[in-house]
Amino acid sequence: MRLFNKKIYSLGAMMLCLIFTACQKDFFDQIPDDRITIEDVFNRRDESERYLANIYAHIRQEGNQASGSPWIGAADEGDMTYNWDGHASHFMNIGMWDANSNLAEFWSGYYRGIRSASYFIEHIGQNEEILRLPNGQQLINQYIAEARFLRAWFYFCVLRQYGPMVIVREIIPPDLPMDELQLERSPYDDCVAYIAQELDEAAGVLPLRHANASADMGRATSAMCLAAKARLLLYAASPLNNGNTDYANFANQDGTVLYNQSYDIEKWRLAADAAKAVIDLNAFSLYKEYNEDGSLNPLLSYQNAFIEPFNVEQIFMRPNWDYGSWDVANTPRFAGGWSAMGATQHQVDAYFMANGKTIDEEGSGYIETGFSEENDQYTRSGTYNMFVNREPRFYASIVYSGSLWINKEEGDRVIEMHRYGNNGMEGQYNYSKTGYIVRKFVHPNANPRIGREIRRPYVMIRLGEIYLNYAEALNEYDPGNPDILRYLNLIRERAGIPGIEPGLGQEEMREKIRRERRVELAFETLRYFDTRRWKVSMETDRGPFYGLNVEAGNSLTDTEFYQRTVFENRVFHPNYYLFPIPQSEIDRGRLIVQNPGW
Repeated sequence: MRLFNKKIYSLGAMMLCLIFTACQKDFFDQIPDDRITIEDVFNRRDESERYLANIYAHIRQEGNQASGSPWIGAADEGDMTYNWDGHASHFMNIGMWDANSNLAEFWSGYYRGIRSASYFIEHIGQNEEILRLPNGQQLINQYIAEARFLRAWFYFCVLRQYGPMVIVREIIPPDLPMDELQLERSPYDDCVAYIAQELDEAAGVLPLRHANASADMGRATSAMCLAAKARLLLYAASPLNNGNTDYANFANQDGTVLYNQSYDIEKWRLAADAAKAVIDLNAFSLYKEYNEDGSLNPLLSYQNAFIEPFNVEQIFMRPNWDYGSWDVANTPRFAGGWSAMGATQHQVDAYFMANGKTIDEEGSGYIETGFSEENDQYTRSGTYNMFVNREPRFYASIVYSGSLWINKEEGDRVIEMHRYGNNGMEGQYNYSKTGYIVRKFVHPNANPRIGREIRRPYVMIRLGEIYLNYAEALNEYDPGNPDILRYLNLIRERAGIPGIEPGLGQEEMREKIRRERRVELAFETLRYFDTRRWKVSMETDRGPFYGLNVEAGNSLTDTEFYQRTVFENRVFHPNYYLFPIPQSEIDRGRLIVQNPGW
């Protein structure tokens, strides 16, 4: 593990802050002037604040696979077109990785963030310039709490990806010999307790909202702490981490078992309580937009929940992210994009019909042959019937052949995904292997063809997720509790589909909740971790993966294109539930045991 061992705060490290937070006013607009000593950093207020802003820059852009995150393309919901270095999901999906591959190697980056946060917490209290202010000690306390939240978040990210982590509880002196820097992994439950405590302590100091909302939007708040804790405890209660006997022999070198072997239903209660604590803040609500007649517009409500900056649903967000890369990756070629992120047929099939039924449910009205003969609310006549009468979230999330591109500046442009279409594979490497593109998060006013980007935050946690977290945890701990249906149906109401009727048993409700998560939270990086924490990835993430027949078709009405076709046979082994710790870290930290199967 790399621990803090530098006397200077370098320009190179500071520039990371600029890359991630450029153009943000005040706190996030922190541009370093030169190389300065670490002593200067904690003697001057402006430099201390720059240091803290740089810690924020260690928060990864979770959803943007174009920037290296594999969570969408390596889940059963998506596929990244490219199969070259820098796109880890391809190699993960075909089983070509090991502890030396360093695919999605975020371990060292998170620990750099942890190290920086710990150093800041240790030294910010000596800043006399801040302490001389009338509210100096209050500022110091707030800054420490922000760094504590960030450190807890980085630890959580390590825990969900790698399992039991190394907790570095103290600043290690830079001149300590390497042989004395050996630390071992802590048991999973100890890790959860440590992170939860850190989040609780930070929440007790941080405000619900910052006074200067426009300048400080994105900085840690008590709500962010509570929301992160809710997700942490949900994961901790789930089958992968709660009494998982597959890890009975997973232990440190001294024999300490790293996963508790006893299932504890109380963990679900803690998870439910944590989610309800966020709800009970009464500070957030599901984002909604309305038509001129006052009726709910479910498509715009869902679409704009992510692209309307800092709205009432967003709890934890990054003020700036690589939105330009996301837009271009998910824009058709004729509009200047790459068509690089495809939705799988598995995900397309998961969306409900307009009447709220699944496509295989009696009375759904689903048809998978032929073409529509008239326009409806969301589709044009001549649309393949597979895409007709689907729920609004489908149209807000999926680009399909025959749909219209969302940017209307140059009129209605029809997207053609068949081989010889305007977005087909013929003569191109920028095309979707599945015959679909992910539309979700793309801004309708963005135009990659002319280089126009629309600035907006990246949403890390929102209230819709918290509702589903609460419903899931409550169903496991207290099945039949009326809050389960209440919060599940609030999600469906905003989505514009009928609610679920009461009377379902625990197992039936579990499947309803999981299906709702798959649709509502699609492409938000959560599906990857959901299937793993539920221990169902051996069923969901391996075998033949289907899209449409992108190698066929001469026109929009060529039915050969619309045939379900295998685009990839994916590999998933039991050891894939946890990432391998990079071998270089194992070599340095001789007390760190590798994850099972790696």
